[in-house]
Amino acid sequence: MGSYTQIIYHIVFGTKYRIPAITEENQRKLYQYIWGLIKKKQCTLYKIGGVEDHLHILSSLHPSIALADYIKDIKTSSSSVIKEHNWFPEFKGWQIGYAAFTQNLADKKRLAKYIANQKEHHREIAFKEEYMNLLKTYGIDFKEEYLFEKEYN
Repeated sequence: MGSYTQIIYHIVFGTKYRIPAITEENQRKLYQYIWGLIKKKQCTLYKIGGVEDHLHILSSLHPSIALADYIKDIKTSSSSVIKEHNWFPEFKGWQIGYAAFTQNLADKKRLAKYIANQKEHHREIAFKEEYMNLLKTYGIDFKEEYLFEKEYN
């Protein structure tokens, strides 16, 4: 008998020090690269998007893959290709942590739209505020001083 799951994750992680490095010029290349990684892992990407200092990924996982390994692979591999091709000269890497929330299948369309509209969304709200709001919405206890690496100087 096979393994069957229907778990959708909304994953969020930022650039190291929240540097606004992910410029529009090469965003599509980055998103396509990550989509290829996800596909190779036999996972499904529903939506990817973000702005200069963070990404949102809405995807399911293959039953054989652990969430932490999945995110680590995406961050490590994409960081390498970004640096190799110099897609984003200001990019220093991804932040150490991440947030991941399980989602109801019925919310998939709404979340995909939310991710697609990140540029408009962040005209009114900063990433740090959005991140804290997500953690609060999903009932995750946190200490604000430990959310992000210290600012880059």
